[in-house]
Amino acid sequence: MVGSLFSQFDSPWLINVPLVLLALILPWKLFVQQYSGWAGTRNSLVLAAGLEALVTQVMQPLSRKGGNWVVLFASLMLMLMTLNVVGLFPYTFTPTTQLSMNLGLAVPLWLGTVIYGFRNHPIVALGHLCPEGAPNALIPMLIVVETLSILMRPLALGLRLTANLTAGHLLMHLISSAVLGLMSLSILLSFITGILLIFLTLLEMAVALIQGYVFAILVTLYLDENL
Repeated sequence: MVGSLFSQFDSPWLINVPLVLLALILPWKLFVQQYSGWAGTRNSLVLAAGLEALVTQVMQPLSRKGGNWVVLFASLMLMLMTLNVVGLFPYTFTPTTQLSMNLGLAVPLWLGTVIYGFRNHPIVALGHLCPEGAPNALIPMLIVVETLSILMRPLALGLRLTANLTAGHLLMHLISSAVLGLMSLSILLSFITGILLIFLTLLEMAVALIQGYVFAILVTLYLDENL
């Protein structure tokens, strides 16, 4: 039972070739290409409005110096939202349920912000390790605690995204199994459970979007500390 329950998170293979790359690339075919005419199509206008909204959200926590990073973080947010939502559909695979992938995104982005801060503003970056006005006796302990908290940031980013998506998928799997099991016992209970599954699916779509937003915004906040 445990093996079949978590088998949905195993990376799919075809002829000894992992299909994770296809799961990462194919969702981007859902987006329409930019129209070259004077007036764009409805789909391209909706996509442009969505991208503008993402850029606006990314720019809010950043100062003017972070303007060069806006495109990167907006693309990251769009990618995570797309992969999270597409993974909720049947016969699909969610790459963001893999901790290895999430850490592969979190660690380089976090490390880039830290290196940027130490390279351009070393005194300010070191100043984050000790809050202003702290007692002298507590400074060594505070430095250790702040250093550990900074080092734990990429792990927290990856675990948060993985845990939230994995929990949602497991709950949907359990409730859908309950719907099938109750069909032979009580049609009414099966129908009520099916309605619950529909609402849960809508909730998971919202969670998928929120988690992509939270991941990108937290990285922008880490960058803003080092600007």
